[in-house]
Amino acid sequence: MIPARYAASRFPAKLMQDLVGKPVIVRTYQAAVNTNLFDEVYVVTDSDVIYKTIVGEGGLAIMSEKEHECGSDRIAEAVTQMDVDIIVNVQGDEPFTDRESLEGVLKVFEDDAHKEIDLASLMVKITAEDEINNPNTVKVIVDNRNFALYFSRSPIPYPRAKDARTNYYKHKGIYAFRKSALMDFQRLPMLQLEATEKIEAIRYLEYGKKIKMVETNVQGIEIDTPDDLKKAQRAWK
Repeated sequence: MIPARYAASRFPAKLMQDLVGKPVIVRTYQAAVNTNLFDEVYVVTDSDVIYKTIVGEGGLAIMSEKEHECGSDRIAEAVTQMDVDIIVNVQGDEPFTDRESLEGVLKVFEDDAHKEIDLASLMVKITAEDEINNPNTVKVIVDNRNFALYFSRSPIPYPRAKDARTNYYKHKGIYAFRKSALMDFQRLPMLQLEATEKIEAIRYLEYGKKIKMVETNVQGIEIDTPDDLKKAQRAWK
């Protein structure tokens, strides 16, 4: 499932911006399909423009019936009547989505014999100080089993001990959910930490869900700003 809003505060209509001959959302959809990991791939959207664009490219799209504040809610509405166990959420602004990373989050559930894990997601190591300090880059810290402890737009952990040589990880917005966890998310109200940070993954933690983080080496390019789009265009070429 690829949630796709037309509006975006930092970069309006970013998903319909041109990325070397195709809109960003089409490139993302095609990347997900080309992994050959899924029975079906859908774009879930509130936009007639995005819906018609995906269908016009021969893809599958679902129009949201309600207004939603986040991608998880949008996907939850779309899959309510679907007979599925695991749903993968690929962000619409991630045209460099790759097979290896998605295989990593799916394997979490293959290895989870006791069904301990509610959802899995990706993290990638970052070293550039401007990225570590950038509030548009969501950081994650994990325990010794790679379960998420917290997500933040601030640098976490705070480097009080300058010689600690800590690692920083960026949260990549790709999730794999058990359907039950996704349905719980939809009915549970937003709490203070999620409302403060504006990071939907925090809601799962606040309600005691277990998020297994999978490290990937694939940086990719998330298109949040016009500068990101220029980087993506150069990388695509």
